[in-house]
Amino acid sequence: MAMTNKTMSVGAEVPTRSGALIDLLVVITVLVGVKQSLLPISVVYAGPASTFSAMVVATFLLFRRGSSWSDLGLRWPESWLKTFGLTAAIFGVFLVVAGGGSAIAGHFFPDIGASGRFDFVKGSLVGYLTVMALVWTHGSFFEELLFRAFIITNGEAALGGSRGASIAAVVLAAIFFGYRHYYYQGMHGAIVTGLIGLLFGLIYIWIGRRNILPLVFAHGIANSIAQTSRFLS
Repeated sequence: MAMTNKTMSVGAEVPTRSGALIDLLVVITVLVGVKQSLLPISVVYAGPASTFSAMVVATFLLFRRGSSWSDLGLRWPESWLKTFGLTAAIFGVFLVVAGGGSAIAGHFFPDIGASGRFDFVKGSLVGYLTVMALVWTHGSFFEELLFRAFIITNGEAALGGSRGASIAAVVLAAIFFGYRHYYYQGMHGAIVTGLIGLLFGLIYIWIGRRNILPLVFAHGIANSIAQTSRFLS
């Protein structure tokens, strides 16, 4: 299920294994480098800054090949009713995976929540509106486009483009997604978000290439509920 001429724009350059690997490593380097550089300055905004930076770089890399995010699934849906139905279904499965993953991880590691990262949201309308803006940019669109669409697509191309390469790319992307949350959620949170990343990655290679919006919306809804709960204490 690798990126092929059938899934890319006319005139787009299909990346070689080495080209896909280079693009993948460049974006991962930006994601890790920017976040780690900014963490001593801001625990709240280091992550969003890194995903924004990586989005700029990834968009350039796609443009350089004559491609775009629409080739990776960011398209206007043919049916909004179907899109919302898929969103509801994905969100339901997300709740099961998140709940089950949390129960399993809790046997081995303490649940430290967000370790105070979002305390500024509690009872603060300005804080709530600020974090909701991040939820619907960094925490939904950017993360799905980067950790699912870009990383999985280039990962499977770099690994040879077979079905096994697709699964391996999904697993590696999920591990990286879990790692991204370790710095403020600990090992418990890393395991849970890693499992969520695995779920969303499998859904992406199943239906997300045609339209990634259900994943984006389900991700955004989950984060919105969490931040609204914090705001309301």
